[in-house]
Amino acid sequence: MSFGGFIDFFQKGKTFRPKKKFSPGTLRYSLYKHAQASLNSGINLRNAVQLPQGEDLYDWIAVHVVDFFNRINLIYGTVCDYCTDTSCPTMSGGPKFEYLWADKERYKKPTPLPAPQYVSLLMDWIETQINNENLFPVSTDVPFPKTFMPVCKKILTRLFRVFVHVYIHHFDRIISIGAEPHVNTCYKHFYYFITEFDLVINKELEPLMEMTSKMCQDGLQNQ
Repeated sequence: MSFGGFIDFFQKGKTFRPKKKFSPGTLRYSLYKHAQASLNSGINLRNAVQLPQGEDLYDWIAVHVVDFFNRINLIYGTVCDYCTDTSCPTMSGGPKFEYLWADKERYKKPTPLPAPQYVSLLMDWIETQINNENLFPVSTDVPFPKTFMPVCKKILTRLFRVFVHVYIHHFDRIISIGAEPHVNTCYKHFYYFITEFDLVINKELEPLMEMTSKMCQDGLQNQ
C-alpha cells in the first residue's frame, strides 16, 4: 500500500495541529520528495528507509523526524476526541507501561499526566525543536549541532509512545474508521527507520513487541 493512500485518507479527517512543511528548492525538500517517491512506488519499506547513496545521514534523519511528526499527528487526530482525561487518566500502554512527562521547564521532574495532556505537551515540544533553526538548520551551509542526534532520538522515542497508546487503547476507533491498514503501514515505516539507524532503545519497543514480531518479521530478523 502506497503512502500516497495514507496521506489522502488522513487529510480528509481531523488534523491534530498544522502540518510542518519543507521549503521547495531546499535539499531537505528534495530528500523528502525522494523518500515519498520511493514509498509511493511500492518499494519494500525496509529498503525505503535506507540512506540514499551520497546523502548526509543527519539530513535524512531530519527529513524523517519532521515527516513522522506530521503523520503521527494525523493518526492521533483521528482518536483525540476519544482520548480524554476521563478515558485515559494516564499516558499508558496497557497496565505495565506508564509514561511520565518532563521538559526541564514547567515539568522539571517526571510527572504523571492524562494522555491527552501528555500528547499535547509532546507535540508542542517537538514543534519547538524542529522549528529551532539552530537545531534543525534550514541551510545546508550550517552544520548540525552536537545535540541534534540525542534530540532526534528523544523525539522518536516519545513519538513511539503515541503509537503505543493508540494501538493499545484506541485501536477500536482506528478499525471503525477503516484506518487500520494506513496506521499499520505508518508504524512499519517508523519501526524500520528507527531500527535501521538505532534511534530508539529496545526497552522502549517492548509494549508493541508481540505485534511488531508479526507485522515486521524481516525487520526483527535483521536486528
